[in-house]
Amino acid sequence: QVQLVESGGGLVQAGGSLRLGCAASGRTFSAYAMAWFRQAPGKEREFVGAISSSGGSTYYADFAKGRFTISRDNGKNTVYLQMSSLKPEDTAVYYCAATHSYTSEYVGGSASYDYEYWGQGTQVTVSS
Repeated sequence: QVQLVESGGGLVQAGGSLRLGCAASGRTFSAYAMAWFRQAPGKEREFVGAISSSGGSTYYADFAKGRFTISRDNGKNTVYLQMSSLKPEDTAVYYCAATHSYTSEYVGGSASYDYEYWGQGTQVTVSS
């Protein structure tokens, strides 16, 4: 089992920045590829981006490219989502997710079912 706890959400003005964190416990963090998803009210959960277990590979949804950066610190068992140039449409609950990775550069998929473990989410609200 892997337990995931997100933090760092809050209220920010449009154009601002925010960094979310996701702390993992329970298993060897460095064996898991990680991802961020988000869900806005009344909308489906959507993929934001993912990072390989080593941190060497990442990929992002189109809306996140150039504005969001995923990184991880395996020594601290934490994955981060740095968000900048935030827009009101980025308002959502942000979730981190984990999937066991058998290779260090496997990044994981972009679908919810690709991930076995989920955090409880953290609210991000961007005001205009």
